Amino acid sequence: MERQAVVLKRSINWAQGVALTIGAVLGSGVLVLPVLAAQLAGPASLVSWALMGLLAIPLVATIGNLASHWPEAGGIAAYARRAFGHRAGTATGWLFLGTIPIGGPIMALVGASYLGAYLSFTPLDILFTAALMLALAILFNYLGINLSGRVQMVVVGIIALILLVIILSALPNVSGQAFIPFAPHGWIPVGVAMTVLFWAFVGWEMVVHLAEEFQDPGRDIKLSLGISLIVINLLYLLLAFVIVGTRSYLEGNKIAVLATMIFRIWGRPAGAVVAALGFIVCYGSLHTYVAGFSRLVYAQARQGDFPSFFSRLHTVYQTPHRVLLSLAPVFALVLCLDFFCHLDLTVLIQFTSAIFIALYIVCMAAAVRLLRGFGRGRLYAVISLVVCLGVYLFTGWAGLYPVLLGTVGWIVGTRQQA
Repeated sequence: MERQAVVLKRSINWAQGVALTIGAVLGSGVLVLPVLAAQLAGPASLVSWALMGLLAIPLVATIGNLASHWPEAGGIAAYARRAFGHRAGTATGWLFLGTIPIGGPIMALVGASYLGAYLSFTPLDILFTAALMLALAILFNYLGINLSGRVQMVVVGIIALILLVIILSALPNVSGQAFIPFAPHGWIPVGVAMTVLFWAFVGWEMVVHLAEEFQDPGRDIKLSLGISLIVINLLYLLLAFVIVGTRSYLEGNKIAVLATMIFRIWGRPAGAVVAALGFIVCYGSLHTYVAGFSRLVYAQARQGDFPSFFSRLHTVYQTPHRVLLSLAPVFALVLCLDFFCHLDLTVLIQFTSAIFIALYIVCMAAAVRLLRGFGRGRLYAVISLVVCLGVYLFTGWAGLYPVLLGTVGWIVGTRQQA
């Protein structure tokens, strides 16, 4: 007879929290966005990176304040419920249903494609590799967050090492002439580049779903977020600097540029490095997102928003195993649809990204209400809310997707209260 665990196990330390956070934020965008921003704004794209790094500070500080004061697995959905009531919490939970079930297979396919480009994989090979990545993410998270955190520390360590080696190898080839003129297209593209770079700073929200499992939430969550913010900003800025300084962004398409720069320095081994980096970076994001999503669904089921079937924890590992196992057929369906129907991954990414921005808006709006009396904490929330609303205006038709899901969730919440 299965026995329901009362609480999630408190086993995450600050170091594991750093790894899980960096893994969520430092996604495949690190391979593409420095190049895309440089193509838009030239050397002045470094200003875009610096400004986005600064704007991320109040956003991350707000998330840290919420998670440390209210460490709940429900995360943003729990904050929405506290601030705006049951229906808002239910609607926010429904928004999350449009993220990882679709975004997870996308991350896996991108990572598998990087590896496949080097190893000459067939489409079927890429499909099976993506399926393996998804299976590993489910397995490691099923076996406990402590094991999951240790795995992520190794993954993030490899990512950081590869990026640092690339940066240090490219530094001798940086030329001062590459920064003249500094703003060849004027200063307006600097702002346009910032809207693109917002995607490089999405992922902080996933750590809040793990808040109940931190050993000391009040201390470790803020510490994890703070260290992660510094590390991520440094890696982004340094990588953008060498890409601009070597003029690599002028030599090819946005995906091939990094490979071109490494190939010039290392020769044939460059292909293996890019393949490994792309694969590991995508798995790192997938790993944390699966962990966060499973806790969100578990918490919403615990609240009665989702079926109670998902509100039980494994008696040994104390993980939301039913949620994790339920992800397997959903992931398989999305992979098969992509393989047989040739889905447009760009469109799927746009729709998923629109939901994440909407979730940040909900989170910051809830923080404005919940952090009354927190002084600068509430000011940070207001600043972040304005920034997120501004970015949402650029989502186009994809911005209707979160409105649709949120409306369904609101109706469900209304019926539950009736």
